[in-house]
Amino acid sequence: MTVSLLAVLGMGLTAFAASVANAAIITVAVTDAAGNALPDVAIYAEPAADASVHKALHGAQIEQRQRKFMPLVTVVQTGSTISFPNNDTVRHHVYSFSPAKPFELKLYSGVPGQPILFDKPSTVVVGCNIHDQMVAYIQVVDTPYFGKTDAAGKLTLDGVPAGKYTLKAWHYQSLRGAPIPDQAITLVKDVDLKADFKLNLKSNLTSSIKPAHQAAAADY
Repeated sequence: MTVSLLAVLGMGLTAFAASVANAAIITVAVTDAAGNALPDVAIYAEPAADASVHKALHGAQIEQRQRKFMPLVTVVQTGSTISFPNNDTVRHHVYSFSPAKPFELKLYSGVPGQPILFDKPSTVVVGCNIHDQMVAYIQVVDTPYFGKTDAAGKLTLDGVPAGKYTLKAWHYQSLRGAPIPDQAITLVKDVDLKADFKLNLKSNLTSSIKPAHQAAAADY
């Protein structure tokens, strides 16, 4: 039996439409122990072990400008690539010591040759070998359902199919060695879900010396 390309595409569109029809919305609010809103928290919903996860890979970008990495926190799905354009007035030497993804982009300006592939779920800490105050964090997750909280500590995940998930909240100032806070949730068709997280964070954060980058990388 011969199946036409149009038929295959039609079946794919039908499956996609069915997943959208069965989708729900997750609204998340995150605060610290004192009740202050927390921005830049990575929120992601990992499907149950027996659920299939589609790959919705999108390349990301962490630029260098004004001797800073922008954005500070990036979240990507496993298998995604990230580029590191240097749009600064000086050259940078970008690197990571994180065991899950060590890499080095030696002193350069402009756009380096190839984006970096992040193929393992992990936390990756990025620094500059020239400017020790520069640091960025990458959370690589095994799900297409993710995002970051805004300045008000809020995030909405839209279009998440009905089913069972583990909802996780990760912040770059999380206590060393502490497990990532999570909640078991069940999404029902057309029933939106609200979740709250209260995170215990480090009382201070050293961000101006290179050994801090190396220690942070070793933690992950």
